[in-house]
Amino acid sequence: MIFPLEQLVEFNDNIYEITVASSRRAYQMAKVKDPEIEANYDKDVCVAAKQLFNHKVNYRIEED
Repeated sequence: MIFPLEQLVEFNDNIYEITVASSRRAYQMAKVKDPEIEANYDKDVCVAAKQLFNHKVNYRIEED
């Protein structure tokens, strides 16, 4: 899994949360054959992580 290093270093929240959110977002994008993944040469998880770090997509933790 390749994360944007500059943004990862500056990230102050839980790294496990952003990792799980990136993996789940990548899965969503792959299932619908998102054009951003098709047009990008990066790995799916890297594209998803960039979306999360740039706040293009947000995530939240569901409470039981």
